[in-house]
Amino acid sequence: MRTGEPALGLIAGCGPLPVIAAREAKARGHRVVAVALREETDPALEAVADRTAWVSVGQLGALLRTFRKEGVAEAIMVGKVQMTHLFSRLRPDLRGARLFARLRDRRGDAILEGVAEELAKEGITLRRCTDFLGGILLPAGVLTRRAPTAAEREDIRFGREIARTIAALKIGQTVVVKRGTVLAVESVEGTDAAIRRGGTLGKEGVVVVKACRPDHDFRFDVPVVGRSTVEILRAVGGRVLAVEAGRTLCLDREEMVALADASGISVVAE
Repeated sequence: MRTGEPALGLIAGCGPLPVIAAREAKARGHRVVAVALREETDPALEAVADRTAWVSVGQLGALLRTFRKEGVAEAIMVGKVQMTHLFSRLRPDLRGARLFARLRDRRGDAILEGVAEELAKEGITLRRCTDFLGGILLPAGVLTRRAPTAAEREDIRFGREIARTIAALKIGQTVVVKRGTVLAVESVEGTDAAIRRGGTLGKEGVVVVKACRPDHDFRFDVPVVGRSTVEILRAVGGRVLAVEAGRTLCLDREEMVALADASGISVVAE
């Protein structure tokens, strides 16, 4: 274990967010100790983190041993973990098996809260990932050239109420609506699959609304959108992407907005 720079543990899922968070942490003087998931995490993280340990989904004991060895007292969770992998790639060690055995609620948030509790038992505080990703939270406003129509505004209001309800139930964060009808509700399959399903049912003109519950725990599962979200929305003929301002991360805002403008899609953060 090296001394001097404060060690920050990084529990890394898939996508570019772990690399972005690691760079920000290092810029603030942290030594980044990453625990990455095999077949999930971008290997590019190794070039940024000071130490990277690779584990399989469910290997909680290996994660905790790495953090103890490296003197980690604070950690963040960054990047999505496909919850369907709990059925296909779960390889728990003893500590992970004990956690799953005691959990009666195995929804995503419940599992992550269980991991946070196990970290706390080891004296490790789980911080909000937005502490290191605040620079990519979306601001309020219509982000694209085209604003929603009056009818689309009605669907946004309707969809946001539904999205917040399913988020409060810890089911998902995204709904697809059209003309006051719910076409798809996100569950374990994730946002992208929900948009495709809703678009298939509603055809052109669907509205996608993403929201988290009012008391959302920003230590994990922060809503994320980006160019890829708009690509899927365009493919199904969608017209609007509505998210919550200051509570939604955007990986590539300029590219997302440019594609939305070229596709006639309105992106709104409120």
